[in-house]
Amino acid sequence: MKFFICNFFLFIAIFSAAQTKEYTSTNKKAIKNYENGLTALDSKQYETSISFLQNAIDLDPVFIEPNLVLFEVYSETKNDASAIASLETAMKINPNYFPNAYFFLANLQMGAAKYKEAKLNFEKFNSFQRINPEMKSVANKQLENCEFAIEAMLHPVSFDPKNMGEAVNTAMSEYYPCLTADDNTFLFTRRIESKGIIDQEDFYITTKDKNGNWQKALPLNSVNSSYNEGAPTLSADGQTLIFTACELYGDYGDGRKGEGSCDLFYSNKIGDNWSQPKNMGKQINTSNWETQPSLSSDGSTLYFIRGISNREGIQKQDIFASHLTDDGSWSNPERLNNTINTEEVEESVMIHPDGRTLYFSSNGHPGMGGLDIFKSELQEDGTWAKPENLGYPINTNDNENSLLVSSDGRLAYIASDRENKNGKLDLFSFELPENLKPHKITYAKGIVFDKQTNEKLEAKFELVDLETNKTIVQSFSNKGNGEFLITLPTGKSYALNISKTGYLFYSENFELKESKDGKPFLINVPLSKIFAGETVILKNIFFDTDKYEIKPASKTELDKLVQFLKVNPLVNIEIGGHTDNQGSETKNILLSENRAKAVFNFLIDAGVQTTRLKTKGYADKKPLVPNDSEAGKAKNRRTEIKVL
Repeated sequence: MKFFICNFFLFIAIFSAAQTKEYTSTNKKAIKNYENGLTALDSKQYETSISFLQNAIDLDPVFIEPNLVLFEVYSETKNDASAIASLETAMKINPNYFPNAYFFLANLQMGAAKYKEAKLNFEKFNSFQRINPEMKSVANKQLENCEFAIEAMLHPVSFDPKNMGEAVNTAMSEYYPCLTADDNTFLFTRRIESKGIIDQEDFYITTKDKNGNWQKALPLNSVNSSYNEGAPTLSADGQTLIFTACELYGDYGDGRKGEGSCDLFYSNKIGDNWSQPKNMGKQINTSNWETQPSLSSDGSTLYFIRGISNREGIQKQDIFASHLTDDGSWSNPERLNNTINTEEVEESVMIHPDGRTLYFSSNGHPGMGGLDIFKSELQEDGTWAKPENLGYPINTNDNENSLLVSSDGRLAYIASDRENKNGKLDLFSFELPENLKPHKITYAKGIVFDKQTNEKLEAKFELVDLETNKTIVQSFSNKGNGEFLITLPTGKSYALNISKTGYLFYSENFELKESKDGKPFLINVPLSKIFAGETVILKNIFFDTDKYEIKPASKTELDKLVQFLKVNPLVNIEIGGHTDNQGSETKNILLSENRAKAVFNFLIDAGVQTTRLKTKGYADKKPLVPNDSEAGKAKNRRTEIKVL
């Protein structure tokens, strides 16, 4: 758009001269060839235009105008080297004849990563008195980019991209990847040939084999259609897919109707298959276009790009965010503030599974001249930090986007047409420099199943921050295969509760305040139907050493127990206290009894009938594991409930 504006002013100067016949040459043959060159350019006969213009220059080597028009021809035909040469020739003949030439030359030099030369020419352009204000504004912006780029190239960041290989890349273009939080499922967009025309976009998906290598990517046929699917995001657990489909106010086939030119759709995984995609609705989609979604790992915030065209047809792209409400609907999307969004283009947004680190592309912040990739962090007060450019050579004078960062922050993925490519655009991976990494997280994954029958279950799971008692994630395991995955940012302690009607709930604790390694938790969750004799270990009931006063962090677990008893009014339970083998038997019996009574009292205060509850102190008589290590002793110190 900017280049079009620039060329518009060039055309005015050239054609004004043509109409008044005020040329810098008096050679009639040269002028005739020049005018023929203009006519050919007007009808986009580029080769013919070049021939006439070159003849004009050969007849009169100091004829400035044909050199300027040659610049225009070469610009339109993407021959930047010849465009630069034509401008430089014109400027050598008369440096002050056409001040805009410095602006155009500087832009071309920016495109060729000649930042020092571009900086000098932008400064020269600004030194002229009568120049277009819009062009001067662009020049000032580009000067800022030149200064950033010169400094960035003096201090390059570590960058060694590796082609992802034939399992992922083909002779076609691959781009816009997404990844599950366990870094085991990789989904991306591939441009394929359809009906003899390379215009079809479909999803392809791959998983790692037992050696950690990507297997050959296969089409996601249950989602792909005869229309285009692109720019996907996967939920952290890989159970929800949100993507873009474009067909102006139309029907996408199979009932996929759109609100505008491009809309966001979603599909849920059931077993190993995907549900029929559905439009996300008017709360998200508008008559403009929505694309490039990124779903936060807790499933509560959706970031995406919204494009809006103004009256002149100039496209404005910004990052928007919508939040999941208590009733399961999405809130009205809000534009991220001007710390992130600019007056230029923002795109390719990615929220990392840590929930705090945002990566996106923009040409509105200081960078290398095109679309650069930036990083910003969500602060404690809810604002975004000033975006940080990822640096050179991750960013170059070309456009960079499609960045994806693995959950552990070690690897990043990018679409590029750089060297070592298989096709037009390939997907590459590289190790992310330390200062550009997100916050450390880990994850817990497993399968929920019936303890008695081994049937895979759809169950509700809730992850709660024990310090704030705030629910971080609330979702369901896969209806078809019982699978679940939740991300766990380090530095906190969490309670996990998994429940299903007709079953005892399951309790788990993740103590990650001191965790540094990000090691994942692989857990299988057997749910027991409510039968007499079945037990549940309450892993989030906490006491100080040798004390029986319940600690505040226990409230989450106790509230779940109260809720369970209210939903199941016929269930009576025994509350059992257990200790390790340290201390005397008398002391341990008394301690275990008092801890059980503390839970009893909490339940009574919450309205549970006394007749439904019993308590018993088991001391160290029923250890789960041998008391021969600190870890074993910790496991044996517990509170249990048993169905009576």
